[in-house]
Amino acid sequence: NKRVEITSQNHGFCVKKEELPKSALITHINLNDQTLEGIFVPDLKAMSVQYHPENAPGPHDSIYLFDSFLNLLEEKIENLYP
Repeated sequence: NKRVEITSQNHGFCVKKEELPKSALITHINLNDQTLEGIFVPDLKAMSVQYHPENAPGPHDSIYLFDSFLNLLEEKIENLYP
């Protein structure tokens, strides 16, 4: 999607796009320096962002990430205990 989020971040490193597994989906890119800020790996049911989704400025911009994470957990639990 074409959403812009205002986030708080402080990191001196980033994941290299070319080092990701083939199945990884890039979900977030930093508009300032084009660094990778978020990924989702469907076959591992793993997601990650390289910023603070719970922090200001824009404290609600990334709230959907917590819902996505909880959905992944619920799906995993349902598969473990059908």
